[in-house]
Amino acid sequence: MNKIRLAVVGATGLVGRTVLKVLEEKNLPIDEYVFFASSNSAGKKLNFMNKEYIVCELNEQSFDSGFNYAIFSAGGSTSKKYAPIAASKGCIVVDNSSAFRMDENVPLVVPEVNSEEIKNNQGIIANPNCSTIQAVVALKPLDDKYNIKRIVYSTYQAVSGAGRNGVLDLENGIKDYNQHESYIDSICNKNDTTTSTYELSKFNYPIFSNCLPHIDVFLENGYTKEEEKMINETRKILKKPDLRITATTVRVPVFNSHSEAINIEFENDFDMDELINTLSNAPGIILEDNLLKNPQDVTNPMYPLAINASGKNEVFVGRIRRDYSVKSGINIWIVADNIRKGAATNAVQIVEKML
Repeated sequence: MNKIRLAVVGATGLVGRTVLKVLEEKNLPIDEYVFFASSNSAGKKLNFMNKEYIVCELNEQSFDSGFNYAIFSAGGSTSKKYAPIAASKGCIVVDNSSAFRMDENVPLVVPEVNSEEIKNNQGIIANPNCSTIQAVVALKPLDDKYNIKRIVYSTYQAVSGAGRNGVLDLENGIKDYNQHESYIDSICNKNDTTTSTYELSKFNYPIFSNCLPHIDVFLENGYTKEEEKMINETRKILKKPDLRITATTVRVPVFNSHSEAINIEFENDFDMDELINTLSNAPGIILEDNLLKNPQDVTNPMYPLAINASGKNEVFVGRIRRDYSVKSGINIWIVADNIRKGAATNAVQIVEKML
């Protein structure tokens, strides 16, 4: 019997290292692993499954030895160049970048939502955007039952979604705060409050003690690319190309896990108890909302928190309440670890389905 071989491209990055953690946890029936990265990281040592691996440099010949699967987490330009090469050698690529998500010939997959699309791959399967993944896990069972008419996304996205430099900007902001005797006074006395006393590595403005309604680049229509991703990817995954969706995506001073407030309007009316039961029984969802049964009991409210979602593979849903401004609508609060479920875990789950 031939060995099953899996390559991880971008193994030393933030997402790549989390991919390795998830692979260790799942312990899939894979016989051989090979880890690739750029020339800057080639030669580094990684401990995986109680064994030491040397990271190989990615090049045009990397897939000549034959791989069954590859998980790419090295950015769009790397994926555009090397994923087709891997696919041409008979390897099925699960790509974490945005390079192929809107390609009509590439399935965009969240296993809890549309795993049947995996079989339609032509060598490449796209992992959706992290903010889209956690949203559609909750939206799909509701759409199946009540037929979604319109979605309004408002996101509160952690700095880990911006990579190591995003995390660094928040860390430096915290250090800067700790060095001031009165941080509030220091800000109030500044003529320009948009500048920082330290060099920014990622963001246009300080992220500490701030919210930035700016994720990815701005487009001609005034939306950001992140907002456009959520709109277009949701339509593709739910197979509703004309679904009315709008989005505002915001970077917040949280290290990890994205939070989302989602307003949903349905074509069909719903019974609240039935809707809650639908969500609680949906795959990949953990319901956290003790106010549903007793809204007056606010002494110890329970709802999804970013700090609790970190390190978890599930999507947490709470603050479920009817939207009385429309005939049939609800508001929900969704939180998930953007590096795990939003990238690494989703990719590994796709490989697991194929196995």
